Amino acid sequence: MVRYIRRRLLTVIPVFFGITLFVFLFLDLGPGTIADLMGDGGNFSDADRAALETRLSLDQPMPVRYVRWLGRLLQGDLGTSFQTGRSVSESIAQRVVPSLILTGTGVVLAILLAVPLGMAAAWRPRSGWDRLASLCSMASFGVPGFLLSLGLVYLFSVTLGVLPSARMYTNGTTGTLPDLIRHLILPASVVCISSMGELVKQTRSACLETLGEDYVRTAWAKGLRERSVLVRHVFRGSLIPVVTTILSHIPHIIGGSVVVERVFGWPGMGSLMFSAINNRDFNLVMGVTVVIALTVLGTNLLLDLVYGFVDPRVRHGRSQV
Repeated sequence: MVRYIRRRLLTVIPVFFGITLFVFLFLDLGPGTIADLMGDGGNFSDADRAALETRLSLDQPMPVRYVRWLGRLLQGDLGTSFQTGRSVSESIAQRVVPSLILTGTGVVLAILLAVPLGMAAAWRPRSGWDRLASLCSMASFGVPGFLLSLGLVYLFSVTLGVLPSARMYTNGTTGTLPDLIRHLILPASVVCISSMGELVKQTRSACLETLGEDYVRTAWAKGLRERSVLVRHVFRGSLIPVVTTILSHIPHIIGGSVVVERVFGWPGMGSLMFSAINNRDFNLVMGVTVVIALTVLGTNLLLDLVYGFVDPRVRHGRSQV
């Protein structure tokens, strides 16, 4: 198992550095820098721009700047925001909790709704539950997150006026829990609906496969109650593929939440990333990239370790027949 973990780590590390290099190069090829942005006001001379670029090391070649940035990263230093002058780590730390609240709530709601629905659809094929599961999957796969966000805002905020459309708390308030919940309902619902499709589909498929196993037929033959067979045998037998689906879907949830945060003005990592890109805040963009890349790669590594723990053939590199 130790050799398997070491092998997976040796795969993840170059991927992480490849992501940072790609984003660094992409930012370098983009039009304009923060010096150009500050010069749009008209009171910024060419000498001022050159002095600012020198102070921020923007006059250095891209490979030199990347190596310097990478050296600071390996020392745990994400640098300073060009726009605010604050530490990048500090700025990110303030946005992590709101992102976790939004993403965590949406994922938990998706699990609580999708897993029972998928089980019911497998237990009663071609029933109303099965049709509802298909409808949820179609809505999840077919409707983009930003379009769903705009639709919910129009319905519940503009038309009905019952829920707020933006921010985490009402302006001018101290930020109470009921106020947070009211602001959380719409964005968390978008994350939940966008996450349900794959989970409903995989839960239904896994439960249908488990229902055909010999030990389930044996449970029926023993005269066990329907609820006992469903929960103790079918659900437990389908748990591994369901958990695998949840873990493998987390990177997509994170990517979708970035758009949701922007639409709803949620003060999380997604809003911070958009703001940093608009302001040409190079260090802040790279800092957010590091956090998101580590989260996604860490989730994939955890998934690989779960596979390796459950199936020894994966650890030893053998093909599954």
